[in-house]
Amino acid sequence: MEMIHKIGRRKTAVARVYVSQGSGNITINKRELSNYFPTATLQYKVKQPFALTNNEENFDVKVNVFGGGITGQAEAIRLALSRALCEMDAEHRLVLKPEGLLTRDPRMVERKKFGQKKARKKFQFSKR
Repeated sequence: MEMIHKIGRRKTAVARVYVSQGSGNITINKRELSNYFPTATLQYKVKQPFALTNNEENFDVKVNVFGGGITGQAEAIRLALSRALCEMDAEHRLVLKPEGLLTRDPRMVERKKFGQKKARKKFQFSKR
């Protein structure tokens, strides 16, 4: 099996994932998974596509991710891994699609408007 390259996005985070046959090593920006994502929740989000398809120890993953915060980066990686698994085997799609792992989350930060404090918040009005 050759290397599969997929891209995942979430908010402003972009993850490029390279999946190949291996022993379950996940490297993110040349660092170990547990080093890059210290919390168990974020590690679970990254490993979720493999856990659902029973492939935890079958593939090596190299990830380049930039932009956004750590949660957005973890979810971008999850989307890219889900897309890669679907390309390897179409049967994985039946497992990942109902869990919502193949859907790009469209929510983005709303821009700040001119003459306002933030996107929706206005400056305080005083009656003097």
